[in-house]
Amino acid sequence: MFDIKKEVAALPHRPGVYIMKNSSDEIIYVGKAKDLKKRVSQYFINIESKDIKTRKMVPNISEFEYIMTDSEAEALILECNLIKTNKPKYNILLKDDKSYPYIKITLNEKFPRVYYTRNYIKDKSKYFGPYTDVDYMKKLLEVIYKIWKVRTCKIKLDGTLKKNRPCLNYHIGICDAPCSGKTSEEDYNNIIKEVISFLDGKTKGVLEILEENMKDASKNFNFEEATKYRDYISEIKNITSKQKMQDEGSNNQDIIAFFNVGDEWISQVFYMREGKLVGREHYFIKNAELDEESEIENSFLKQYYVETNLIPNEIIIDKEIVDKTELEEFLTQKAGYKVSIIVPQKGRKHKLLQLAKKNAQITLEQFGEKFKKEKDKSEIALKELSELLSIDDKLDRIEAYDISNIQGVYNVASMVVYDNGLKKPSDYRKFKIKSVFGPDDYACMREVIQRRFVNYFKEMKDDKKEYKFNKLPKLILVDGGRGQLNIAERVLKDFELDIPACGVVKDDNHNTRGLYYKNKELLIEKESEIFKLLIRIQDEVHRFTIEYFRQAYTKTELTSELDKVEGIGKIRRIRLIKHFGTLDKIKQATSEELEKVDGMSRKAAESVFKYFNR
Repeated sequence: MFDIKKEVAALPHRPGVYIMKNSSDEIIYVGKAKDLKKRVSQYFINIESKDIKTRKMVPNISEFEYIMTDSEAEALILECNLIKTNKPKYNILLKDDKSYPYIKITLNEKFPRVYYTRNYIKDKSKYFGPYTDVDYMKKLLEVIYKIWKVRTCKIKLDGTLKKNRPCLNYHIGICDAPCSGKTSEEDYNNIIKEVISFLDGKTKGVLEILEENMKDASKNFNFEEATKYRDYISEIKNITSKQKMQDEGSNNQDIIAFFNVGDEWISQVFYMREGKLVGREHYFIKNAELDEESEIENSFLKQYYVETNLIPNEIIIDKEIVDKTELEEFLTQKAGYKVSIIVPQKGRKHKLLQLAKKNAQITLEQFGEKFKKEKDKSEIALKELSELLSIDDKLDRIEAYDISNIQGVYNVASMVVYDNGLKKPSDYRKFKIKSVFGPDDYACMREVIQRRFVNYFKEMKDDKKEYKFNKLPKLILVDGGRGQLNIAERVLKDFELDIPACGVVKDDNHNTRGLYYKNKELLIEKESEIFKLLIRIQDEVHRFTIEYFRQAYTKTELTSELDKVEGIGKIRRIRLIKHFGTLDKIKQATSEELEKVDGMSRKAAESVFKYFNR
């Protein structure tokens, strides 16, 4: 049996992270400490004098683990990563898990490309952003492509390949075709410098060049060309006019303010870049009801900046935080330049902070009530669903599964998760079916459910630090009929898991009308909160599965050797894979065997045979 007092006494006087668990082996809290022994022991001394969160949490602690680190800064990073992975009940959590796009210029290659991406990596490219207004970012790219004719293709132009024929972009005048030697590297790099200057907000020089070109075209009576330059100038002025909020300083800054009404907390982040407001975003904060104000703000900043990639020179906040020194040290090291956390008392920065706080208040008033209503409806739906299925436990975790394929080829599946009636995208999972090569949804469902729970038991046994399947659902929803439900129930029985499972009942028009549960059909009123929740889950799992199927199918299309075979199009490719199951079997087939495939002519069969037996 785990002896907490004995384990606390054995803790080292070292920095690190401690992980509190309950009797179900669930992680309920993650914290960091400069001195593990001192910090953890404080939880179990004079509990009555502690804050409300600690008084509620400590009775639920059955055991704890710890991980030693070399410094408090390292402990801070590890703490944030563990909180994000496990989402403990008593930690402050960010509700929004957003990934904003950047404009990327690939300076690490010849004839750099300009495009948008959501992945920020250190590859010697130049990034602009993140852009919280995606439409605004797309407009920027649209103007860049019109004016500077930069390439967007993925051809590797390092001199190792022969010159290519210009593509359609060259012929319609939106690319100067560096792949064909139509422009020199020096001229192209000058264009890239102008693009960088434009994205940096230095539009004056660009506008002067365009105005000069417009005048020259007009003097030469080339009015169509002059009109084009006039339109470019108008578009640039329209875009830059959105950046109305100016700042005398040149440092990049994030201005962060908090606002709350009772237990509802929100943070507002203003992104100031090169003295201009380039965007703003708000974050609702979860699990804030049991914490002090200073701890809420401290937790937000740690989680936010451990995750983000573009770090400003200054972070402006309205109150001092506990981990300020460690966070500054970590961010300075991560960014490669000095990063300061500032608490202004007066002046311009203080005014910006007050503006951000006012915006946070407005946002909370606008959206706070909406989120509260959604949460209340979800709670009603879950309670009614528990009563309908006669389940005593709260259905705080529902997993839904769906299968997708095209004529039995490229089978994929997915799992979506609803936490307390709300989507939890961080727990979604994708499955590429490995054992089924035909249109057999039952076999696909068997493989998916098996893999999901094999991974669960494997993770429990291996005691990994990063879990993907470590939580068991309170209800499984199969987006299929009675047959798929029976398969899921058999797999659960094989694993000796007592988890209820439901299948979806559909009418003759393929519209949902109820659930299969324990060999019974349960009809549900269309106006009820249960039905609305059920439809939301179905729509989400279907969307996620189709999205994954398209990704997998497109990837397979692009990499398949069958694409290279003359006379083999999309339909014949699908029929070949459906008939033989794998590409290896197609390669081994004779010309006669290939001809037996539905819709395959003798000429097409011989073409496939000759390609693989050259």
